[in-house]
Amino acid sequence: MGNCLDYSARVDSALSPHSNTGTSKTGSKTSISSARSSLTIPSYSEKSIETVPTPRSEYEILSSPHVKAFSFNELKNATRNFRPDSLLGEGGFGYVFKGWIDEHSLTAAKPGSGMVIAVKKLKPEGFQGHKEWLTEVNYLGQLHHPNLVKLIGYCSEGDNRLLVYEFMPKGSLENHLFRRGPQPLPWETRIKVAIGAARGLFFLHDAEEQVIYRDFKASNILLDAYFNAKLSDFGLAKAGPTGDKTHVSTQVMGTRGYAAPEYVATGRLTAKSDVYSFGVVLLELLSGRRAVDKTKIGVEQNLVDWAKPYLGDKRKLFRIMDTKLEGQYPQKGAYSAATLALQCLSTEPKIRPQMAEVLSTLEQLQAPQNAGKRSQAGNQTVSDPVRKSPMRHNRSPMNVTPSASPLVSHRQSPRVR
Repeated sequence: MGNCLDYSARVDSALSPHSNTGTSKTGSKTSISSARSSLTIPSYSEKSIETVPTPRSEYEILSSPHVKAFSFNELKNATRNFRPDSLLGEGGFGYVFKGWIDEHSLTAAKPGSGMVIAVKKLKPEGFQGHKEWLTEVNYLGQLHHPNLVKLIGYCSEGDNRLLVYEFMPKGSLENHLFRRGPQPLPWETRIKVAIGAARGLFFLHDAEEQVIYRDFKASNILLDAYFNAKLSDFGLAKAGPTGDKTHVSTQVMGTRGYAAPEYVATGRLTAKSDVYSFGVVLLELLSGRRAVDKTKIGVEQNLVDWAKPYLGDKRKLFRIMDTKLEGQYPQKGAYSAATLALQCLSTEPKIRPQMAEVLSTLEQLQAPQNAGKRSQAGNQTVSDPVRKSPMRHNRSPMNVTPSASPLVSHRQSPRVR
């Protein structure tokens, strides 16, 4: 969950898929790094669920066969009583702890054995906090895809609201781009992450009953042991428009710097709102700068405002490229990615591409023939070819990478309300 501009997530009344009420969400992400697990996350379903026939009652949501209802004591045992040394991160939403469960029975296991999990323990926030928690169970309990983080289960006892996820050993994209410590991500890895995140968004937008993610940002993109990206934190997710409707009217929520301008101004939400947010993250991948950075001066505080004038100019693009790349990127590929970002960031939603087009463009950048020339302090060097990974169809069975473990990366960022 995040804390941006202070948009918050709420679950719609009765969780009707087409209600116009917004969801409010609290929280923040403090990046988490992590140990790896070599265990496969058990799948509860043979194939991905392409549509979210959103249950109208809480009972139906919590009775989902795809997630386990844990007791509070089970999760206390799995996390060693929520000991401080099990803490992975904290934020406005609460705390995230590392735990272990048996991969078959899903009961608590000794530390270092069984399957590693990430347990998000929400702060008690009354009715709205519960609704936000319920929204996440509703969507992640039904939507299965390799580029969505897997929700293993939940706990609802008294005032306790917890969520149990697969553990993501590489933490969040935000961690790798903006925090000191981790090795800078090379160009090929950045494109791989962008492709994985694009696949996740495409899956949501292309579902029979469209889902608008509404909180696409670097801290919500988690990475497994192989830097495969997965979208996490669905507290703000919203069912898309149906029939002849062009948008969903809802309370404005999201994260400052990522939210589409027309959505912030009018509350009218469409899938193109997510496309704008994707453009912001793509710009972060190119520049290594945060969407909003108060340590900068003037126009540089807002990444989009600062970078936009350079994105369409091949000769000036180097001015916004991440210096940590040390010039090790293909000039043609960087310009193509910058052009795509510029299209996604159009102030006119209709001009922004669909996620299918975004994904196709990014996959072309990953093809070997586009690895080509790299810019390096004025010299040209030849890059190694980048292997193109076959696109997983959005309706394919859930295949979690065997070594990927569960985790939620959490950091505090501003939210809009």
